[in-house]
Amino acid sequence: MVYFGLHYSKMEFWEGICFVHFLPLSFLLGPTLFYYVKHTVSENKAFTWLDAIHLIPAVFVGIATLPFTLLPLEIKTQMAHQIVNFTEDYRLNFNWVTFEQLLYGRSIHVILYACISIGYFFWNKKMLLAKYGSIPSNHPIIQRWFFTLISIQVIIAGTSLGHMITLYFKPVYILGISSISIFSEEHFFRICGGGFFIQNFFLFLFPNILYGNISYSLDSESTSTFQKIKSSIAKSIKPLEVASELDAQLIEYLKELPFIQKDFTLSQMSFDLKIPERNLSAYFNTTLQKTFGEWKNDHRINYVVQLIEEGHAKVYTIEALAAAAGFQSRSKFIDAFKSRQGVTPSAFIKSKKPSAK
Repeated sequence: MVYFGLHYSKMEFWEGICFVHFLPLSFLLGPTLFYYVKHTVSENKAFTWLDAIHLIPAVFVGIATLPFTLLPLEIKTQMAHQIVNFTEDYRLNFNWVTFEQLLYGRSIHVILYACISIGYFFWNKKMLLAKYGSIPSNHPIIQRWFFTLISIQVIIAGTSLGHMITLYFKPVYILGISSISIFSEEHFFRICGGGFFIQNFFLFLFPNILYGNISYSLDSESTSTFQKIKSSIAKSIKPLEVASELDAQLIEYLKELPFIQKDFTLSQMSFDLKIPERNLSAYFNTTLQKTFGEWKNDHRINYVVQLIEEGHAKVYTIEALAAAAGFQSRSKFIDAFKSRQGVTPSAFIKSKKPSAK
């Protein structure tokens, strides 16, 4: 949209809108790429405060560009039209940095995060091998998809960086071809625009990613090669059969008590049942009229109630009961228990003790 508004629409209004306003968002491309890789391959999928650090550059750029953002639209439009169509001089001063520096920086930022994402992917693979002695059976398809996605981002960012360099530095010759020709404006927009299109098109070449589930899961050593291949493909369920099929599958699935795992997520459930997440989400929201989190906590609390009624509260502390049911903290456990049973766990345990005669 930004490329079209600035260079193809020939409309001054869209030139003013697209000139700087979306610049902070371009500094989210790298972090979101990293989040995508991390959330897919990591066993711990929770978003932590350390993850928020990656958003600092985008916030910084948002603050730095405020002097331009707050100008009247008429003035911004005139400035954008003049720079884009005539001067191509992007040395517009912001707070602390110039527009030119930010244009260089956004491309370098994406390339840096592409490297970080690849590094994290292989580091996580090493950790899985050290911990389990094997990697998930769907590792190759995930690796090919990530490398395709990251390569396209690097090509787009590298072309953008090359185009900016040719505007302000003397041309260099590569195999007798001038860098001005390689990174001309025409080639630049074709590669960038085509890159984003190809990125979406390539997704159709990975049906397991597009229609299935790409969360990691480790197979047991006894699993056959055929079963490994079969387990990496999510089953397709007809809409009218979703509720009835899921009801039957969940009866058997819940016997394994998957919800007591601390890192039990909708993605993990999707992989275990070989059912796309969108079908599971629709089942919870439409059929059960509750979110996955509410459903999970319902079963966790029922499990704790069963433990208490069987007398385990005599040897388990509140913290131990919470951990046994998969809760991350005592406070979350108490809140979930009270909202479903109407009393705190301590009061419930006390009510189950035989009265003194």
